[in-house]
Amino acid sequence: MPVNQTSSEVPFVESIFHPSDFSKDNERAFEHALALSLHRHTSLTILHAGSEGRGGKWSDFPSVRATLERWGLLEKGSSRTAVFHELSMRVKKVNLRKRRPLSAVLEYLDEHPTELIVLATEGREGPARWIRPSTAEAMARRSETMTLFVPVSSRGFVSSDDGKILLRRVLVPVDQQPDPCHAIFCAERASRMSESKPVEIVLLHVGEESTMPQRDLPDLPSSTWRAVRTTGDVVEEIVGAAEEQAVDLVVMATHGHDGFLDALRGSVTEQVLRRARCPVLAVPARRGVL
Repeated sequence: MPVNQTSSEVPFVESIFHPSDFSKDNERAFEHALALSLHRHTSLTILHAGSEGRGGKWSDFPSVRATLERWGLLEKGSSRTAVFHELSMRVKKVNLRKRRPLSAVLEYLDEHPTELIVLATEGREGPARWIRPSTAEAMARRSETMTLFVPVSSRGFVSSDDGKILLRRVLVPVDQQPDPCHAIFCAERASRMSESKPVEIVLLHVGEESTMPQRDLPDLPSSTWRAVRTTGDVVEEIVGAAEEQAVDLVVMATHGHDGFLDALRGSVTEQVLRRARCPVLAVPARRGVL
């Protein structure tokens, strides 16, 4: 099926923001942020907020150069400038010494907007403890920020050995509201970054056939499409489908007026986020993408 040609030329993201507590549990999220930035040649900002004594030191956390060297993308002992000159990556490290990490992150993003946030999650505990919001209203300011949640216990879709992006199957829950248009678009854009192609994108609708959204889908060599309809509890069906079909990524539309907030409070997105064993990409709904 045809897709708007202008939208198909839009890049996935051009800036990535990764808040970290320097813990071992954060490494998988860091690798995902780095691999995505490497593939897209984007700017990558790594932020630590709080006392180093409470969360570790910069020297304790895997460095960008050391990881790229381990992946075989830089020669050992490469200079700092090699990251930019050889790989076209722009990396910025920010250390904010504040006792309230969440406030520090929000303040920084107010002044330095980004297109994608990459966060580590702790399974049923949801977002990592150090960044869990105490005031939900504050997150409303992130209404247009797409967020990738990477569970600590998951293998993810980035290889720790060489940094390759490996997506075999992506699940996109779809309904009339929120509009899944932008989530479908992002799933297709993500499939283009995978080393193995085509990537199967499964559109899952929980409900009656009459309420299944109808969308024109891109006809491209990077992905194939399959529509699945079921009935039952929405969260159970989404989590069950992700498990049964061994998906590598779940892409979920969130209400445009909630955005990042919607992914952190008592919503369908949050419930899926806390139970999924694979990364979840929360995408604020937008109009006119496909």
